Amino acid sequence: MSYQSTSIASIVTKLNIEYFLPAIQRPYIWKSDQLVRLFDSIMSGYPISSFLFWGLKDENKRNWDIYKFIANFHYGDTHNEIASTDGLNINLVLDGQQRLTSLFIGLKGSYKIKKKHKRNANPDAWVTKQLYLNLLKDPKVDDNEASTEVSYGLSMLEKQPINTEIAYWFRVGEILNFDDLDEFSDYKESLIESLPETTTKRDIKVFRLNIERLRKVIWEDEVVSYYTEKSQNYDRVLDIFIRANDGGTKLSKSDMLLSMMTSKWGERNAREEIYNFVDYLNNELPRVNSIDKEVVMKACLLLSDLDHKYKVANFTKDNLEKIQSNWANIKESLEKSLALINRFGIDKKTLLSANALLPIAYFLIQKKELSFQLTDTQTHKNALLIHRWMLISLLSGTFSTATDRVIEQARNIIKENIFSSDDFPLNKLLLGLRKYNTFSNINDFISDLLEITYKNKTCFLALSLMHKDRYFGDSDYHIDHIFPKAMLTKASLINKGISESNIEAYQEYANRMGNLQILSSTDNTKKHSKDFSEWIDGSHDDSYLEEYCIPKNKELHKVDNFIEFVSEREKLIKKRLQINLRDHILSSL
Repeated sequence: MSYQSTSIASIVTKLNIEYFLPAIQRPYIWKSDQLVRLFDSIMSGYPISSFLFWGLKDENKRNWDIYKFIANFHYGDTHNEIASTDGLNINLVLDGQQRLTSLFIGLKGSYKIKKKHKRNANPDAWVTKQLYLNLLKDPKVDDNEASTEVSYGLSMLEKQPINTEIAYWFRVGEILNFDDLDEFSDYKESLIESLPETTTKRDIKVFRLNIERLRKVIWEDEVVSYYTEKSQNYDRVLDIFIRANDGGTKLSKSDMLLSMMTSKWGERNAREEIYNFVDYLNNELPRVNSIDKEVVMKACLLLSDLDHKYKVANFTKDNLEKIQSNWANIKESLEKSLALINRFGIDKKTLLSANALLPIAYFLIQKKELSFQLTDTQTHKNALLIHRWMLISLLSGTFSTATDRVIEQARNIIKENIFSSDDFPLNKLLLGLRKYNTFSNINDFISDLLEITYKNKTCFLALSLMHKDRYFGDSDYHIDHIFPKAMLTKASLINKGISESNIEAYQEYANRMGNLQILSSTDNTKKHSKDFSEWIDGSHDDSYLEEYCIPKNKELHKVDNFIEFVSEREKLIKKRLQINLRDHILSSL
């Protein structure tokens, strides 16, 4: 390979004019401190590794999706803008996107960052920062900030601070204005003359060295070493791309498959299809979800009846064409699956393994006639079976180990039963996958469920198992403390005459399963911190007590008997779970 070298200014001023990104590149992922360290390395004279470009011939420009570099970056944004390249000479960046984007942002753009403890939707949560250099900071002096790993006075700042005797902040991007050395010298001297009279000769020397160093590393030093691949053979270029990126931030398996799909889908832009579909699943369905592109890519293979494991051997042209032709069905089945479990109340917070969705999606793609509007007996029955599948598989850790084997075996079980029955094969799935569960028998399973406490991620799932034919996703719900926590504070308990020797036990029992229930946000707001005995005995009949496994003995509804209440309620919950799971899990555990 014959490498060439050029300056940072030369390459940065050509980004989005001559240098662009291919669709196979992953999004920009660097954090702002990584950007700062890159510039510090450059200022310190450290190598920043080589770059790999692909010279694309004019006749091939229309064959590829080409993207712009991001100058003004919003942290968390995953989308680059598609470029218009008519009349331009095109070089695509195969290796070095993260570094080049960081140089672009630092010199010609900005980085929008969320403030700590602020919600994403709050417009005041985000601040736009640019890269500044403190020209009075001596890089040779240790200022006890070694944790920053930065020698020069580089920092991302919201706006230019007021200069002081120890800090003179210069926006780094301004250095691009001075390609002419004489103009730069005049500008530099004017800045020095503007320094306070109290500035020491030593500080002036540091100031002068820093700004001269900045111009030199940006305009003069040829720190960008690059090789340009001329071949127009995409398979060769893709192989180069994967190998080049193997030593840096690893390409995820989904990135690799997405790269292949983008190259083979012809007129359809696979990258935009996948990203837009992921955004849709996460933000447009009944509840907020957190499905990533990797799950969608795995579904592409699985639902097309291909080997779903991420191996290059699976990314053949024939397989990719099959995925493309099946894409509409894949989207429909995934959307149906996720919308259905959203109705159960399972969403971003409680879907502990998105892999549990895949058997459902595979079943639905085979049973396209099932609408899952829950308006007929068959779809309602299947909804109940699928609800049980989600709860049991997530609570029993079915997908916690040997995930690929579990998914493959689940698909095989569904295949074997798809023509003999219209029912989702819950029992056969649980039986066939029992060796992957973390529970060895039904008693252990229920005992472990009863040990789940308020802050455990599986709390909602365990409580849902109590209700055989009820979904919580149609409205906002809360996990409610039956005896309100406000009643179980030390001060409140002492005030009610509870002995100090029992207070610790009371507070431990407060978060146990026996003191928790799922309530709609409206009902929970009405209940709030009311005394439980007044709330339950005043407006709730036996049917409510039955549904929520509330002991009917009114004496147990008093705070004096709280521990007995929790113990008795957990016995009722255990019986309920045994009944609700009898037809399913008992036969497989």
